Amino acid sequence: MEIHFTDHALQRMAKRAIEPEWVERVIQNPDLRLDDDNDPELEHRLAKVPELANRVLRVIVSKSEPRRVVTLYPDRNMKGKI
Repeated sequence: MEIHFTDHALQRMAKRAIEPEWVERVIQNPDLRLDDDNDPELEHRLAKVPELANRVLRVIVSKSEPRRVVTLYPDRNMKGKI
């Protein structure tokens, strides 16, 4: 699967010390997929990441190929839900 990162996503990864491999893992093997409320072309993929102390990483990505990562963040609201 080909994955492209927006400049915004790259900045967020650097700021939060999130590795590209973790993002790719969440995209390829999400625990939960949700449609974006505002953009039908986007999807939220969520999964626990062991390297983030098992916190849930939310990755907002395009539904079409190649996947384009728009943004990402550890989602505190999903703690204990996945």
